[in-house]
Amino acid sequence: MLYGRSAEQERLARLLAEARAGRSGALLLRGEAGIGKTALLDWLAGRAAAQGHGDARSDGREVRVLRVTGVEPEADLAFGGLVQLLWPVQDRLNALPAPQAAALRAVLGTGREQRGPDRFLTGLAVLTVLADLAEDGPLLCLVDDAQWLDRATAEALLFAARRLAAEGVAMVLAGREDDGFTAPGIPELTLPRLDFEDSSRLLADRGRAPALHSQIITESAGNPLALIEFDAARSDQPHQHAPLPVADRVSSAFRARIDGLPERTRLMMLIAAAEGRGDLPLLLRASELLGVDLGDLAEAERTGLMYVMGGAVTFRHPLIASATYQGAVLARRIAVHRALAEAATDPDCRARHLLAVATGPDQEAALELAAAAGRARGRTAYAAASGLFGQAARLTTDPRQRTSWLAEAAALALAAGHAAQADRLAQEASELADGLVDGLADDPAAGARVASVRAAVAFELGDRSEAAHGLLARLGNAAPNTAPPEASGLLRTAAAYGWLAGDADAVRTAAARLATAASAADPLVEGLERLCEDDAEHGLPLLTRFLEGRPDTTGPRDADEEQAVRMLALTCGLLLGDDEAAHALASAEVRRCRSQALIGQLPYALDVLAQTHLLAGHHRDAEAAVTEAEEIARDTGMHRRLVRLGAVRARMAAIEGDARRVRELADATPPALRTGVDCALVLLDLGLGDFGSALSRLDPPPPGPVRYTWLSLSTAADRIEAAVRLGQPERAEEALRHCESWARATTAPWAQAVALRCRALIDDRPEPYAQALHLHEKGGRPFERARTELLYGEWLRRARRPNEARDVLRSALATFERLRAEPWLRRAAAELRASGERRVAARTPAENPIDRLTPQELQVVRLARGGSSSREIAAQLFLSRRTVEHHLYKAYPKLGVGSRRELARLDLG
Repeated sequence: MLYGRSAEQERLARLLAEARAGRSGALLLRGEAGIGKTALLDWLAGRAAAQGHGDARSDGREVRVLRVTGVEPEADLAFGGLVQLLWPVQDRLNALPAPQAAALRAVLGTGREQRGPDRFLTGLAVLTVLADLAEDGPLLCLVDDAQWLDRATAEALLFAARRLAAEGVAMVLAGREDDGFTAPGIPELTLPRLDFEDSSRLLADRGRAPALHSQIITESAGNPLALIEFDAARSDQPHQHAPLPVADRVSSAFRARIDGLPERTRLMMLIAAAEGRGDLPLLLRASELLGVDLGDLAEAERTGLMYVMGGAVTFRHPLIASATYQGAVLARRIAVHRALAEAATDPDCRARHLLAVATGPDQEAALELAAAAGRARGRTAYAAASGLFGQAARLTTDPRQRTSWLAEAAALALAAGHAAQADRLAQEASELADGLVDGLADDPAAGARVASVRAAVAFELGDRSEAAHGLLARLGNAAPNTAPPEASGLLRTAAAYGWLAGDADAVRTAAARLATAASAADPLVEGLERLCEDDAEHGLPLLTRFLEGRPDTTGPRDADEEQAVRMLALTCGLLLGDDEAAHALASAEVRRCRSQALIGQLPYALDVLAQTHLLAGHHRDAEAAVTEAEEIARDTGMHRRLVRLGAVRARMAAIEGDARRVRELADATPPALRTGVDCALVLLDLGLGDFGSALSRLDPPPPGPVRYTWLSLSTAADRIEAAVRLGQPERAEEALRHCESWARATTAPWAQAVALRCRALIDDRPEPYAQALHLHEKGGRPFERARTELLYGEWLRRARRPNEARDVLRSALATFERLRAEPWLRRAAAELRASGERRVAARTPAENPIDRLTPQELQVVRLARGGSSSREIAAQLFLSRRTVEHHLYKAYPKLGVGSRRELARLDLG
């Protein structure tokens, strides 16, 4: 019987009912120790079991229950919680897509397949397993003491929880307040303390006389566990007046009860508390080494402090285990951990206990911890691996080994998304390296690793320029001659960081040093350097050569360099102006990330794909790609990625004239990342007729490489038009020179057309307009074509050539209508009327079927129309099969179809 929890029980019952109806949900129960979180989970598990056995309130289907409890000593044991949760259902792994199955077999230690490098793959695999289990009936997943889950398990479970939708899975997590466990995106329910009435009912149920209730309730402050323990101990414990937190007073009560037990019982309890998992065979082996046995737990069982059943030893409440461990003297705890280390058969378990034994430098323990870290890294438990490498570094007696392990700990912390921790570890590794007599001269690979990690941390924290200059400073002028392989890779990365930071000096310096370090010319870095010198004529062909030769021309790369170069490759596709090639490149990268389940790298690729969709006038597809990128970035905790995804949305809003939305995005974007949004503001100002703001914004233009981004190039044309409309064409000279220089260097017809349009504006002549329209007919960027038509139509009308003007203005109006470019549509309509068109009305474009779909429905429908099965779509979009079918079920009536076969007949644009 639970008291004072009717509202919470109702909420949990609704969650279970939703799962029975095929809808998924998750909930986090919050509360202090002893508040009743576990009791609520037990109640819900009991209710689920009852509903599967003829309960009149259910449909009779059995609810499968999976349960895991976080264990404090295992908080650093990679995937310890996930092993506990999934071990009973490991037979379902065979049904998973191969990369996901390999990931979970690596977690469970049951396979030899090579798993991918993405830490979020495990979360996707967990989602698929839970959805697969729910195919047999509703699934209830209970997670207790979530604050003690190892980070890899917590990340995997939360990734799955946030992407549950229509599988029939209910997930309930329980964690303590203010104990470091966070679950963004998961609804929370905080458990309050019991009021006086419910506390009295609980005590009455235990047989306590009403006259004694008030004192016990006052001492317990409404904490249910405290009520029970203070009631049980009242005859033995004096009233405590010290203003201690309730949990501390409960622990004190437990320690008092433990102190009254026989010494052999206390030792056996300490072994169990230090071991943490309740592994009975291990406990028995360790206890034999210490001269005690299972029989010594009888008194602890009799008093209700512990249970021994089903091959496991369990404390009634985690506070009892904490009280047992904290109440023992250090020497006794060390002796117990030493016995557990000696008795352990699992190397990770042994390493954990050796760490607890070490009181100073210990090379044996350090090596075992480093080996455990390597195993955790192989399973992509990067946070756990980082912690283990850091602990190994503090125990080793070898200074160079300490530096190397700290650098690796920093790299793994960054891979786990903990940039601040990575920064601290990288700084410590760098200071240690600087303090060595000869630095790391005899180990250039380790020195390169330290430098690479520090730069990657700076890049992730947002200081891209510092990332580039930090690498260059670390290398020094002599680096190319002393360590060519490492130096070449680092210099290439420095150039990439410098370009992405808009730091031309960093790109130039890296290129100059790389010229002496590399055995062959590097077209990527050389091309970027030429662009920094405003030499598009020679820079763009070099980038073309780089893209045509990827990925084999530049030799092997480490992970940081490879990721930086891949990001640049996608950017280069846009720089070259070949939108079809850029779209193909971005699509291929998205497919690579999907097929290899590289979830952490997918948001950037989706962002570039969205840009290519936007340029092609496919706004709904651009929105779908950005929406998916935002969801993944949010689900994986990549918060810095989120703010970088606003430029595409801002550009779409600017085209459509949504000033409020553009300004909201501008306000939400940090100054260092605002170039894209500022370019959208220029376009918005121009569309709304605020030519002064359009010209003054981004004046002077962004320096260095930033001026060659696709948005900045479009903005050059915007500023030229604003200058001409203000009657100040002289202010457009630099922008025109830049625009024409870039257009000459690229073979993209649309780019040459825009440059001709700008020249026509400046010279006020019709011939460049006509030439531009001829180039526009070759395709690409419909919005730019419509703008050329609008300007040419305006010129023709002013030249009193109305018939010719109406032809191009009608075409412009139709495109603006399709793109919902409201400000431009109004201008085109006004020009048509001025040219003599009698019936001009801004028409709502014929509804495209895809406009009725949500972004995710659109993605699912496109893949289904292409012949992908629900399971294949689920693997690509990191959803469950049920969720995919749910989206199709909702999309069919919106599209007026009833099956996949009918989708093939639709024109989805």
